[in-house]
Amino acid sequence: MLLAIDAGNTNIVFALVDDETIVARWRIATDPRRTADEYAVWLSQLLALGGRDRAVVEAVIIGTVVPRALHNLEVLASKYFGVEALVAGRGAATFGIALDVEEPHTVGADRALNAIAAHAAHHGDLIVVDFGTAATFDVVDYTGAYKGGIIAPGINLSLDALVTAAAKLPRIAIEAPASKTVIGRNTADQMHIGIYWGYIAMIEGLVARMKAEIGRPVRVIATGGLAILFEKHTQVFDSIEQDLTITGLAMLWRRTHISAATY
Repeated sequence: MLLAIDAGNTNIVFALVDDETIVARWRIATDPRRTADEYAVWLSQLLALGGRDRAVVEAVIIGTVVPRALHNLEVLASKYFGVEALVAGRGAATFGIALDVEEPHTVGADRALNAIAAHAAHHGDLIVVDFGTAATFDVVDYTGAYKGGIIAPGINLSLDALVTAAAKLPRIAIEAPASKTVIGRNTADQMHIGIYWGYIAMIEGLVARMKAEIGRPVRVIATGGLAILFEKHTQVFDSIEQDLTITGLAMLWRRTHISAATY
């Protein structure tokens, strides 16, 4: 089986992939100081809980936007799984898509991987919205080329900034307001409305502007851990695909593996 590792700014997702099927996934907070040994203990316990041994992992691929976390993840692959990890975007695991932007080398691995997976699953022009530490809005054209996008603060980041900067505001949970009114009658309700409906307004407004600029029919794909938070209160998404980045990693590994075998 393949161990696909998506290392983001807030969390690292480890997924066990059998052929094209994700059979298990685990999430841990991103900490660049965490050693390969710590990852191994944690993963071994989770594998055992699922009735699996470390030996089921035959290959590892890593996609990361946190350079400091990469070394220990590579050591994890070599020391505990006996394989050399592929790193998305490097060496044999180049993305294989056109990065049609001014600075292609600055495109995050997660955004390129999302583009790969989204284009494989959908025809035509796409907007991929990924809700992570930052919210990214990426355009993938009908040829599969990455054309650019938008980076905005993630909803948790926005809330943290608000609470940190305003001494008397309480910390609230990220959730849809209980009432549909947008005129709050107390401080907590007003914060829920501002954060949640403000974010919905941002999503809808940015997507509308992107669609107008593209000028052709566009499908909107949402991914990331918080995507389901918004789906009931906006019609802007055509589909929500939680595992888009992991799927992109698995596709990249298969393509690289097949190319190597053919060569």
